[in-house]
Amino acid sequence: MDKKNYEILSGDILVAKWQNGNLEIINESLLPLFLKRIKNADMWLETRAIDSHRSNSRLLKKALRLVEKDDISTVIHVNGATITDNYWIRPLDSNLKYEDIRFSDDYFSNLALKGTYNSFNRAANSKRSRTPELTNVGSFEKCWKLKDGKWWMHKKANHEEMFSELFVYELGKALGMNMAIYERGENCVKSLDFTGSANINFEPASAFMGDNEDYLDVLEALKMICPQSIPDYIRMIFLDTVCANPDRHTNNFGLLRDIDNGNLLGLAPNFDNNMALIARGYPSKPKANDMLIQLFGEVLEEYPEYQEYLPEIKEEMVFEVISNLHMRVKTQSVVDLVMGRYHLIK
Repeated sequence: MDKKNYEILSGDILVAKWQNGNLEIINESLLPLFLKRIKNADMWLETRAIDSHRSNSRLLKKALRLVEKDDISTVIHVNGATITDNYWIRPLDSNLKYEDIRFSDDYFSNLALKGTYNSFNRAANSKRSRTPELTNVGSFEKCWKLKDGKWWMHKKANHEEMFSELFVYELGKALGMNMAIYERGENCVKSLDFTGSANINFEPASAFMGDNEDYLDVLEALKMICPQSIPDYIRMIFLDTVCANPDRHTNNFGLLRDIDNGNLLGLAPNFDNNMALIARGYPSKPKANDMLIQLFGEVLEEYPEYQEYLPEIKEEMVFEVISNLHMRVKTQSVVDLVMGRYHLIK
């Protein structure tokens, strides 16, 4: 495919053309949010590429015999398609249909997740060349696996990362929050694709915020484009604060969007909490000058009415969540950490 000229589609609907550095918008209501903000399709494609710094990313590209390994060439290799939205690209005036380029197998998943020589050799000897791993973004080794017609993200995790991810999921669920489904895997955590194979589009916050993750700035943007997402956003950053998650950035939260009319529906389920809690060791006793607590406090100062969105956390609930996970941790330390942070917020 010509890197300089291609069509951009949502499903089978043509939404724009990219020709020699110029974006011609044809259907703005279905245009990816990134392209509404920054009308540069090359930059948009680069955001969809697998992280080239991941070791298994390099093995994957080698096994696929990709001659050009830059981000744009990598994404073009699979027509820019991903699991979590229905945006894709094709040559100008092509007759390709969405069903022609959708992913239908997880053949390269073990190589993307584990990077073993056997998985590398198996992939290198395959005649297949299409895989969702080339557009599976993020810095951790991960893969998409297909089970009973549903896609599951498998992300590599040690014991502490796994506990932290699962604890946050279970606590959020117990508090009635909108959480992506997580399960424990073998040396990994598994998460169900919440778009149902792009039956709804996920728009990462980076599409409308860039890399600006400032809470107040995000809230201002949400008030403008999707005010119904604000309660879930407040609950998400509340849970981040309580569970000491410093890694909430604009690529691990976002909005859901109707694939038929482009309407923004609300915040995507809470996901990607493997850097929270004890993932990098047991944090010290929380204090009022804790950065996350201060940042969340600034939100409540600016918007005291958002207090109503905050659930109540009880100590026995935290004990129960830990008990149900059946994982060896310093239980009292985790309880003290969560409850201590919660009381400082309150």
